[in-house]
Amino acid sequence: MKKDYLLPVSILVAAVLIAGAVIYSAGTTPAPSPAGQQQPSAAVDANALKLTSDDVVLGDLNAPVTLIEYGDYQCTFCGRFFSETESQIVNNYVKTGKVRLVFRNFPFLGPESAPSANAAECAKDQGKFWEYHDALFTAEVKDGQENNGNLTRGLFMSLASNLGLDTTQFGSCLDSNKYASLVASQKSTAISSLGVQATPTFFLGTQKIEGALPYDQFKTDIDQALAAATTTAQ
Repeated sequence: MKKDYLLPVSILVAAVLIAGAVIYSAGTTPAPSPAGQQQPSAAVDANALKLTSDDVVLGDLNAPVTLIEYGDYQCTFCGRFFSETESQIVNNYVKTGKVRLVFRNFPFLGPESAPSANAAECAKDQGKFWEYHDALFTAEVKDGQENNGNLTRGLFMSLASNLGLDTTQFGSCLDSNKYASLVASQKSTAISSLGVQATPTFFLGTQKIEGALPYDQFKTDIDQALAAATTTAQ
């Protein structure tokens, strides 16, 4: 009788544990799978994709195609895109004047996300946004983990020093949280006007692409966008 009684109890306990794991998983906000998925452009408000003075463009300002990334410096999939794909896009399309690249903030993974975004924006004040962007991702992807406590003021200051920034000016910007409103606004607009729900999310023109897609997929989409831009220009 004791064994018969313990069997259903053990099953119940296991069910509770599994349910708890599911609830915990659902309570986090995971990035998309590396395979990613494309969304119809009809859901995109094109006005929200217009470049502003807050955007730092990598590449030719007059490039025919724009690629905007919404990312979180803690996001492991953003790190994968940075490590495996971004450099190929830069070498083959940005440096050749075909694509201009823009990074916008979508901090949503934890308490280190917004300060990291603020730090990168502070580097923008000294003309080193993209260098700092690269340094942040390089530092974060080493362990491939989120919310591990490594994105600290000490790291931010160290990266600024390594890049030759005026650390006094940078530290003042950092401590005043100068760009908090901009960072929050970029995230809010991405949600309300562009339907962004996870990182990385990209916009190639008005085409939404979710996930750290491999370079070959981006190449196909970029080539199509360039062909369309050429046809429109004619």
